[in-house]
Amino acid sequence: MYIFKAGVLGAGTMGGEIAQVITYAGLPVVMKDIDQKMLDSGMEQIRSIYQRRVDKGKMSASDMESKLDLVTPTLSYDAFSDVDIVIEAVPEKMVIKKQVFQELEEACPEQTIFASNTSALSISEMAAATNKPHKVIGMHFFNPAHVMKLVEVIPGLDTGRETQDDVVMFAESLRKIPVVAQECPGFLVNRLLMPYLNEATLALEEGAATATEIDKAVVEWGMPMGPFTLMDMLGIDVCADVGEYLYSEYGDRMTPALLFEKLLEEGRLGEKSGAGFYDHPGGESEEVHQMIEDLQSSGDVASGTSFSVERVIYPLINEAAQCVLENVATMTDIDMAMVAGTGMTYEGDRVGPLVVADRISLDEIEGKLRELEDEFGPRFRPARPLRLRVRAKHLGVKSGQGFYEHT
Repeated sequence: MYIFKAGVLGAGTMGGEIAQVITYAGLPVVMKDIDQKMLDSGMEQIRSIYQRRVDKGKMSASDMESKLDLVTPTLSYDAFSDVDIVIEAVPEKMVIKKQVFQELEEACPEQTIFASNTSALSISEMAAATNKPHKVIGMHFFNPAHVMKLVEVIPGLDTGRETQDDVVMFAESLRKIPVVAQECPGFLVNRLLMPYLNEATLALEEGAATATEIDKAVVEWGMPMGPFTLMDMLGIDVCADVGEYLYSEYGDRMTPALLFEKLLEEGRLGEKSGAGFYDHPGGESEEVHQMIEDLQSSGDVASGTSFSVERVIYPLINEAAQCVLENVATMTDIDMAMVAGTGMTYEGDRVGPLVVADRISLDEIEGKLRELEDEFGPRFRPARPLRLRVRAKHLGVKSGQGFYEHT
């Protein structure tokens, strides 16, 4: 099915940016919210993205107005009677997402695809709340949506193959890179990122290193930004919500750092609130230093543990190996998703975690994970695909075979 017109539910940051991406591809879009102020803000956000292009000489003012004319802001569902796809970008609460899909069923044609921009929640559960689960799918854009190329496409248990193919083709028409991932908590990129982000936060609250030191070490290793810079940009509340959900699904190995709760209690949500792990502007925060001291003195967290860049990076690589075991996505898609979704690099090359593992050597990674497991516990237990390959002497580049073949 070719998509001629789209709808977006929610005019917040992601909703506005998704609507802009759709109009940039030349398609009309209906953007709905329940609050006129939010609608106005969403339209202003779309305009500002285009205005930056005009200011840089990449677009004329008349072209900008033509793109803006493709957006229909609305408080009702009246304009949804002929949309081919609707992407919901409402708050990350299952009850809200189920409700809006049920409302959409009353307003949209039978053939309309319902896509969720959720970053972690179950697509199958959302679909079960509708009368057409075969037309429900995940379509997870990355922040900022008008810049990031990756879109995770997540079919639920009942999603039809035609729906999946249509959404992949639609994402490509938006000049995005679609990666199909099987449904699991956190899907692909967030599932890989959270062990890394959480471990960095555990190291911070334990006094193993400062936020600045950890960020610097990770950037020197090859990531485009450090974990605390990234979390402040994404929003501490968003990261904490995803972390809690993954903990509820995966158990102890995803136990969230206590510092997240302390930051939320003080309203330190990141850049959007002017303060997160860092003060914005200002850098290192005395308030956060005090939180860390309080956590350590209470005995709720360990103190004086060791830090190494491997402590935060190797959990990400290990989770990628676990995704191989579970067939969440192909190995090449796992790597491509991390490159397109996070900008991951290593030794100056844009490569994903499985390529990195092969370059470092799988026996070296397994050995370091064993050391970390002895020091910090079972969350560092090497995933079976790592252990299996090491036993088979498939060590990566140095042996000619690891996750990939090397000539």
